[in-house]
Amino acid sequence: MMRFHRLIVGSLAAALVVAAGACHKAAPAPAPAPVTTPTPNADSIRAAEQARQDSIARARAAQMRADSIARAQAAADAAAQAAAQSTLRATLGTVVYFDFDKSDLRDDARAALDAKLPILTANPSITLRVSGHTDERGSDEYNLALGQRRAAAAKQYLVVHGVDTSRIETISYGEERPVAQGHDESAWSQNRRAEFEVTAAPSMIKQP
Repeated sequence: MMRFHRLIVGSLAAALVVAAGACHKAAPAPAPAPVTTPTPNADSIRAAEQARQDSIARARAAQMRADSIARAQAAADAAAQAAAQSTLRATLGTVVYFDFDKSDLRDDARAALDAKLPILTANPSITLRVSGHTDERGSDEYNLALGQRRAAAAKQYLVVHGVDTSRIETISYGEERPVAQGHDESAWSQNRRAEFEVTAAPSMIKQP
């Protein structure tokens, strides 16, 4: 009888253990907490808009700086180009001077003519008029002839050094067009000269 009672108790205990295990396995897992998105408030909206406006302002400022730099560079390039053109034209127009009653080219006259040569070579469409001048001494006829010899001497030098003769015309004004009005050597030395006028040239003279 005692043995039977222990058997019953053991069976009940085993059943309770099995039931407890079954209940434990069947318990559902807790549901995850819901994810909530914070609702933007007025301050955060204003901050976001301000950040957007600041970004736009920075982009505009950067573009304005770039445009300003580009305009400044373009202006500098134009100024440099204008200066270069002015220098080239001034070189072509450089006057050469002569000694009293002479049409021979002095060393300084040859140097002035040498400076013209590379420009004329690089720009074959340029043409010149060379005018010869004298001081007031001598007759009108003599001075016209002397002025012509001076203009011819300057032309001949350029032609010998490669400039086509058809690109250069000559004329003499004798004593008719003085640049200095005095009646002494200081004035006379300035009037004994050959002047150069560009009669045709491209809008943009090429650098040699």
